[in-house]
Amino acid sequence: MLSFNAITVRLGGRIILDAASAAIPPRRRVGLIGRNGAGKSTLMKVIAGTLEPDNGSVDMPKATRMGYVAQEAPAGLGTPFETVLAADLERAALLAEEEAGPSHDRLAEIHDRLIAIDAYTAPARASRILVGLGFDEAAQHRPLDSYSGGWRMRVALAALLFSQPDLLLLDEPSNHLDLEATMWLESFLKNYRGTIIIISHERDLLNNVVDMICHVEGGKTTLYTGGYDDFERLRAERLAQMASAREAQAAQRAKLTDYIARNSARASTAKQAQARAKALAKLQPIAEAVTDPTLVFDFPSPQPLKPPLVQVDDVAVGYDGRAVLEKLVLRLDPDERLALLGRNGNGKTTLARLLCGQLKPLEGEIHAPSKLRVGYFTQYQVEELDADDTPLAHMSRLMTGKTPAAVRAQLGRFGFSGAMAEQKVGRMSGGEKARLALALITRDAPHLLILDEPTNHLDVDTREALVQALNDYHGAVVMVSHDRHMVEASADRLLLVDGGRAVDFAGSLDDYTDLILGRGDAKPENRGGGQKQKGNPREERKAAAAAREAAAGLRRAVQQGEAEVQTLAARLSELDRALFDPKAATAADAKLSAGELMRQRGEVEKSREAAELRWLEAVEALEKAAQ
Repeated sequence: MLSFNAITVRLGGRIILDAASAAIPPRRRVGLIGRNGAGKSTLMKVIAGTLEPDNGSVDMPKATRMGYVAQEAPAGLGTPFETVLAADLERAALLAEEEAGPSHDRLAEIHDRLIAIDAYTAPARASRILVGLGFDEAAQHRPLDSYSGGWRMRVALAALLFSQPDLLLLDEPSNHLDLEATMWLESFLKNYRGTIIIISHERDLLNNVVDMICHVEGGKTTLYTGGYDDFERLRAERLAQMASAREAQAAQRAKLTDYIARNSARASTAKQAQARAKALAKLQPIAEAVTDPTLVFDFPSPQPLKPPLVQVDDVAVGYDGRAVLEKLVLRLDPDERLALLGRNGNGKTTLARLLCGQLKPLEGEIHAPSKLRVGYFTQYQVEELDADDTPLAHMSRLMTGKTPAAVRAQLGRFGFSGAMAEQKVGRMSGGEKARLALALITRDAPHLLILDEPTNHLDVDTREALVQALNDYHGAVVMVSHDRHMVEASADRLLLVDGGRAVDFAGSLDDYTDLILGRGDAKPENRGGGQKQKGNPREERKAAAAAREAAAGLRRAVQQGEAEVQTLAARLSELDRALFDPKAATAADAKLSAGELMRQRGEVEKSREAAELRWLEAVEALEKAAQ
């Protein structure tokens, strides 16, 4: 059992965590979620022991082995393979002791322990983890110093997974991963035997891996059972109950206030008015649900152009005269929604730069209308924002000749209204900076949006807002993203970039997951190369997406129906208990007459029968959909 009790943390005079508490059973996989800045990473550092809280404690069994990735990426002349193997400290120590030539008895103990910890299969396990995170055989044996910071953070993640701690703490592990490595990580974590606490904004990972959600909000923590979709449903029900209670309280306040105003001056009713004034003073306000007005993405839609927007004919593209991709044949239409698949380093960014005009073809031709406007988003644009400038200053420089009202209107589309438009960029969160970069690249209503990992630093709610905005946008979209939910919800066509080619992938993202994890026989299809089609892949993908959405809706209806039936059945039990054993009745039921209890029981019984019928109909519909 892991528990943290009344954790309070103040940073810079501001309370980040305010008596946060939770108890997590052994071997549970917990998703730690909340808006950016809510205190998720702070809480994880407290659990990891790298941050001392102002108050409270963390309790876990003494023998617990804990694993937590530090912010510094490993470096030096060592290789990823050596770094990962060294992460098993016990194995490394035993092998070093064996090398030193201990006594015969101690040597036997060492061998027994090495066998017990499966030490002799460690090289194969280390290699499998590195392959899953994108390191092929050759890459595993290159010096760490030859890799970028992002790739070295992958090595740190691989070392942590290899060490197999009892408590695995992961803070945004997919930030440095591509979609393929994210899929592998999800599969790995599903089978992990220890306790996991993971901070993630990946909706699919939170649905497929975790079995509990710990929501951080207002300095407090609340535990929910299930994945992210279950959390959303349960929290919506809780917020609805709070809203109903708040309305009832508002009505009670109005009634008391009216009575006091009418009766305070009259001697005959002054005492009653005073009593009601005391009751009014004791009413504790029920907090209103927090809403964030900055959850805004509104891409301006362009004037339409005739198709195709872009036509690529037998193109080779690369750098310094050397081709990275060859024989490219691709057509983009005005309403295209295209997702680029393929491991990092295979050419996705190269293709994106070709489509936006940053790279010229080495061979072949690319055709596009002269009026075509392209908005290209990369993380580099986020990093290059001037920390000392404001959103208003950034946008004003790019929208020269436009009125101040037009500049502010574009900022307002992305949540930068009023004072937010004049805050310093250096004080903004990573998500706010990404939102500003998107506002800047769409200032002239582009016909084609190219988005390279747009969800980095965005929390779940903000990602969902981005998905909705993309679906409302009337231009074409080409995206590279490790967020599977975003790809599934926004793209109607998949293009696999691999082996120097870019070919249509005719299956779904589930098929691609099976291909990556070696679970299926899905194959890419070179639609551009002229192979005969069995159907229209785009329409097939749209139909498959619609079917998945319908099935998801049916599953939600089944879950909600079952929950409703259980709630009503529990209420029936309460009423029966009040009727036949008044001493066991709830405080509210004990005040009711037998006649009132019978009347309520009849109404609840009717509601239960109707709810049960709706539930059975949903179950039957889901079974038919599955067939």
